[in-house]
Amino acid sequence: MNSESNSKTISAAVLFEQALLLLQRFRQQLAIWLEPSHLEQLRPQLGYQAGVLAGFALLAAILLGLADFATRGVIQLRLEEDLQANLEQVIPAELHDNKLLADTLILPSADANLGAAETVVYLAKKQGLVTAVSFKFVAPDGYAGPINIVIGLSRDGDILGVRVISHVETPGLGDKIEIAKSKWVLSFDGKSLDNLTFEQWAVKKDGGVFDQFAGATITPRKVVQAIRRGLEFYRAHQAELLNR
Repeated sequence: MNSESNSKTISAAVLFEQALLLLQRFRQQLAIWLEPSHLEQLRPQLGYQAGVLAGFALLAAILLGLADFATRGVIQLRLEEDLQANLEQVIPAELHDNKLLADTLILPSADANLGAAETVVYLAKKQGLVTAVSFKFVAPDGYAGPINIVIGLSRDGDILGVRVISHVETPGLGDKIEIAKSKWVLSFDGKSLDNLTFEQWAVKKDGGVFDQFAGATITPRKVVQAIRRGLEFYRAHQAELLNR
C-alpha cells in the first residue's frame, strides 16, 4: 500500500511540474508575441487584423452573454409582475384565495383564432373550487396591427373584465380601447354568449350593441370580434376548466 501510495504521489508531482513548465513556456511565448517590435511586424498582415477583429467580436459576445445572464431573472420577474397586475384587473380579489400565476392549464387553441397554438388559462379558485378563469389572446387584425387582450370570466361565462394590454393603434383614435384613455372596455362587463345574440356581438354600425369610435371603426370592431371568439373558446373548454 505504501509503495502504491508513493507511486501515485510521485506521478501527481510530475504532472504538476509538467503543467508548470507548460504554463511558463506559454507565458514566455505570449510575452515574445506581445513585444511592440513583434506586433509592429504583424500589424500589416491580414491574419493579424482578422485576429484582432475576431478577438473583439469574442469579447463582445462574452460581455453580451454575461449581461443577458445577469438580467434574465430580473426581466422575467418584471414580466410576471405585469401579468399579475393585468390578471388582478379582470378577476376580483374576492373570487380567489390561490395564486393565479401558479394555477394554470394549457389548452390547444390553434382552431380558435386567438393568436397562438396554445393558450395558458389562469384558474381563480376559492377553497379549491374554480370560481373564474382568465387568459390572454390576440385580435390579429387591428387597424394598425395585433391587439393583445386579457379577459376574466365567471364560471357561467359572464365577462368579469377586459383589458387591452398592448397595441399599435392610432393615438387619439384607436387607442380608446385602453382603459387609461376611455371607459369603452367596461362595456363588456357582464356580457356573455347567453345574454347577447351572435349578431349583437358587433359594433353599432354593424348592427351590434357596442359603440364604435368616431373616425376609427375598425379597431373596436376587431376587439369585439376577438372577445366573442374568446367567449367561444371558454365555452368549448368550460367543463374541463371547471373540473380542475
